Amino acid sequence: MKTTLLLEKTAVENLLPQKFPFVMVDKMYSFTETSLISGLDIQKDNIFIDNNIFLEAGLIEHMAQSVALHTGYQFFLKNEKAPTGYIGSIKEIEIKKLPQVSNNIQSTVTILQEFAGITLVNIVTTLNNEEIAKGQMKTVLAK
Repeated sequence: MKTTLLLEKTAVENLLPQKFPFVMVDKMYSFTETSLISGLDIQKDNIFIDNNIFLEAGLIEHMAQSVALHTGYQFFLKNEKAPTGYIGSIKEIEIKKLPQVSNNIQSTVTILQEFAGITLVNIVTTLNNEEIAKGQMKTVLAK
């Protein structure tokens, strides 16, 4: 899928609570109130690299940070500081393939429910338009 880049690395990092070396999202391609498409160029110095493979933990963290980017951008649009969020639960994560160094992955976040600071999402991660991971997460905003 051909996508247009909305935000690059520096702008994305400013919207995430995570800081280097723990940032696992470096692009935002699309944003709506109920969805987001994020990306990550996997670099050899990533902390989740082992033998040129991006590990499961990195893939799951990328998915979670994609949700955080959606929240961060919502608050940015309202000119407000985004609160810190936490993963409340991870459900039915299926990892079909692990990407490698120099691959670019994209994740599509779809908001299923949002109420009182709790957000339930579906996330699908692709590599070259091939689905490599999917699952559901629930995130909770700190009060």
